[in-house]
Amino acid sequence: MPADPLIILRVAVDAPVPTVFDYLPAIDRTGNPPAPGMRVLVPFGRSRRLGMILEVAARTEQDPDRLKPVDSLLDPTPLLGAADLAFILWAARYYHHAPGEALFGALPARLRRPSSPPLESGTPGWCLTPEGRAGVAGLTRAPKQALVARLLAASDTGLSSAELKRRLGDCQGALRALAARGWVEPCRIASVPRTGGRAVAAGPELDPHQRRAVDSVRDAFGGFRAFLLEGVTGSGKTEVYIRLLQRLLAAGRQALLLVPEIGLTPQLLQRLTERLDTPMVTLHSALSAGERERAWRCAAAGEATLVLGTRSAVFVPLPRLGLILVDEEHDLSFKQQDGFRYSARDLAVRRAQQARCPVVLGSATPSLETLHNAHSGRYTRLELPRRAGGALPPELLTLDIRAQPLRAGLSPVLLRLMREELEQGNQVLLFLNRRGFAPVLTCHTCGWVSECPRCDARLTLHLAAERLWCHHCGWTRALPGACPDCKGLDLRPLGRGTERLEAELWDLFPDTSLARIDRDSTRRKGELERLLGAARRGEIPLLLGTQMLAKGHHFPGVTLVGILELDQGLYGADFRAPERMAQLVVQVAGRAGRARRPGRVVLQTRHPDHPLLLSLQRQGYPAFAATALEERRQAALPPFSHQALMRAESRDAQAASKFLERAAGEATAVAAKGVAVLGPIPAPMERRGGRHRAHLLAQSDLRPDLQAFLTAWLTRVRALKGGSRVRWSLDTDPQEML
Repeated sequence: MPADPLIILRVAVDAPVPTVFDYLPAIDRTGNPPAPGMRVLVPFGRSRRLGMILEVAARTEQDPDRLKPVDSLLDPTPLLGAADLAFILWAARYYHHAPGEALFGALPARLRRPSSPPLESGTPGWCLTPEGRAGVAGLTRAPKQALVARLLAASDTGLSSAELKRRLGDCQGALRALAARGWVEPCRIASVPRTGGRAVAAGPELDPHQRRAVDSVRDAFGGFRAFLLEGVTGSGKTEVYIRLLQRLLAAGRQALLLVPEIGLTPQLLQRLTERLDTPMVTLHSALSAGERERAWRCAAAGEATLVLGTRSAVFVPLPRLGLILVDEEHDLSFKQQDGFRYSARDLAVRRAQQARCPVVLGSATPSLETLHNAHSGRYTRLELPRRAGGALPPELLTLDIRAQPLRAGLSPVLLRLMREELEQGNQVLLFLNRRGFAPVLTCHTCGWVSECPRCDARLTLHLAAERLWCHHCGWTRALPGACPDCKGLDLRPLGRGTERLEAELWDLFPDTSLARIDRDSTRRKGELERLLGAARRGEIPLLLGTQMLAKGHHFPGVTLVGILELDQGLYGADFRAPERMAQLVVQVAGRAGRARRPGRVVLQTRHPDHPLLLSLQRQGYPAFAATALEERRQAALPPFSHQALMRAESRDAQAASKFLERAAGEATAVAAKGVAVLGPIPAPMERRGGRHRAHLLAQSDLRPDLQAFLTAWLTRVRALKGGSRVRWSLDTDPQEML
């Protein structure tokens, strides 16, 4: 009798190893046959690890008698298709990351655990009973119950608990009271709402530039093409996205819309819901593990035709993908800064190329890399030079505050302008990119300064929490009652954060409603959305916030924006600092004058003659970008070269540098043509989180030369003895040098 044919399972194990491994099928073969994209539990060393089948082969280079069988097959059907596997494995190779970690990092968290119980269909929610529907009109003496009941009455299938909380805040008491009366009952809500025949809002008439952009991308449907949609703030980029989605989804295709921040997701989702009658899901880190997996599965099954998500959504399986949109493509949030250090923006372009569909990168302040690709013809540039609805661009004024008396960090001119706008019923937005009460606490007696014991950084004072906090490593301590050095009691805050400015603004404008929007004030679930909604409705005349307010928000009542304390960004050590600064100024300025009322932007500075500020004020972002690109070209910096940054850190003060010195020696042995290796040098913040850090930079004019060098070099670096005692990583196309 002939022997059974040999079956080899090529498996990527969820471990930090660069290779894949061969296994035999499980001894019990009574279930479904193994296939690529299925998860398996495998013996790995002395433990058991999750793995994913990449290939079912008939031969192996290993001795078959020494191969171990997998313990179990965990999925009845593949989680990832052939295109998904190819895309993620390409990303792992490009960024030189372990393939198993890349694959499992692309899955929802529950699917990274072998013992997760099966998901119930739908999400928990509430619906009205027949008695409840009959009694809604009679609810007059319990306003919160009436509000809940009316909201449920407007839905045939009920609403999820998360949606009820999003719309009404905490309503558990009202739900319990209604349930006790037999008027509501728990139910399961479909993960993707049913659609078809629902009335949607009509959009505004497109201007000629918007029509040209829509037509250009629509004509590219069915094939790969990359577009840069460059539109001034308020020019209607989102309307272009919606028109493209309407046309694509009507053809039965799927679309992916990437945004940089969770804070942008709810308001954009609401706008899309009003305009599109299509099943859509969101994917971001604020969702529960169950919500995220349900949304992921709906997208992978083709049930959701539109996926709105943050960075990691670039990996979600979409079997009928026809369009990728990347909003605010310049934003640093699209770059993963630890672990699998990928750029979602760059991978979106690669995925569109693989899927043969268009990709649109939208921004008012495009990154210099994207602009360079547009100039070279790799991307098609579409411009929206005018604000939608006839709104005028805001006037940008730089205000010299040298030798000026300041109250709460505000100059007399800015205070006067604020009062004038508030008296006219307009809104004012102040931007201060520093949370907490003060960046430093010091002893006036002996000069002690609050410093982090684990970082080369100062501790930030958070007065409301009565704590000192390191914003780099998270170390915290209680606010001392006396100086730790001299025991003096005269402790004083130096500088100003949003918490301190908020308190000072209450004193300056006691009769004006004020909201502070930063990471500290919006920790409670739903609070960010509540504040942003109130701001958009004009209910809060005075707004104060950090970068959370700078990205994509539409506040039609804001006519004055004040930008405070940005001077430190003018002289950053990172060569990208001027670009980040220019983008931030333009994005913040774009919150002003977005409706019929004209807007003004006041930037307080002690460096009014700085070339960056003069360029932005006189000629805008395009002129700045042209100058910055020429400077990069002359200095042979990205995008005119390509980089990879090796970072190393250790608790030993010398170990990281010594390891990188040995790594640099291995680079010399590889002797790659056209690749320069620079360093090692200490990191800009040499000590962080109790570890000493150093950098080693590889740079080449040609990307293929750099990639070939990295592949050969990393093989030698991984073989270095003692490397396990040092944490090290490689960041391909780094966006920060910190």
